Amino acid sequence: MNKKIILGIILILLIAVIASIFYINDYSHAQKTAVDCLNGSGNVSVIDTSNGLLFDGPGNNTALIFYPGAKIEYTSYAPLMMNISKQNIDCYLVEMPFNLAFLGADSADEIIGSSNYTHYFISGHSLGGVAASSYVNGTNNTDGVILLASYPTDEISKPVLSIYGTEDKVLNIEAYKKAAGLFKGNFTEDVIDGANHAQFGDYGNQSGDGRARISAESQQQQTADDIISFINQVIGH
Repeated sequence: MNKKIILGIILILLIAVIASIFYINDYSHAQKTAVDCLNGSGNVSVIDTSNGLLFDGPGNNTALIFYPGAKIEYTSYAPLMMNISKQNIDCYLVEMPFNLAFLGADSADEIIGSSNYTHYFISGHSLGGVAASSYVNGTNNTDGVILLASYPTDEISKPVLSIYGTEDKVLNIEAYKKAAGLFKGNFTEDVIDGANHAQFGDYGNQSGDGRARISAESQQQQTADDIISFINQVIGH
C-alpha cells in the first residue's frame, strides 16, 4: 500500500481518537449544592455502591433507580435524590460509563440483583430517560418508569409518570407528543410551570435551554413530590 495512504489512514484514526477523548471529557459538572448533598443529611445516608450511590433514607420497601442525562456528571442529581429519599423511597443514582446512559442501560440489573426491595421504579432525565424506558421494555423487573424531560422510543405497558417544564427548550416537544401513543399503561403527566430542562439537576445552564422562572430548589421539590405521589399510587399506598 502507498505510504501516503497509510499515513493518511493513521492520521484519520489519530484525529478520531483525539476527537473521541475530547467528546467524552466534555461534560457538565456537578455544582456546589449537589456536592454538599453527598455528605448526607438528617435521616439520609449516602453510600458508595459498585455503580454509583445509594441515598439510604428511612424507607425500606421501595427503591428508585435513576439514570442521569447524557454528558452530565451523575452526582448533579444528588439534590433530587435527597428530596425523594427523605420521603421513604431509597434512591440509587447510577454512574454511567463516560456519562452516557446508553452504555449502561442494564445497570439496574446489578442493583435489583443485589438488593431486596419489594418495589423498584426506574427513572431518568433526558437521554437517561430513554435508556431507562428501554430497560423497562426489556425486563419485568420494575413497577413503573418516571421520565424527566424525556420520552420512550418503544411501547411501554408499565405505569408511566412524565414530568417536564414549560420553559424547557431542549426537549423535542414534537417528538414527545408523537411518543404519546407508546404509553399503553397508566400514564400521568405533570408540566411544571416555570421549570426548564437543566434544573432537574444541579449542573448549571444548558446550551439551548429556556430560562427558568422558578428556582432549582422549587423545581426539584415539585418533582420529588410528584414522584412520591405517583409511586404511592402505583403500589397502593
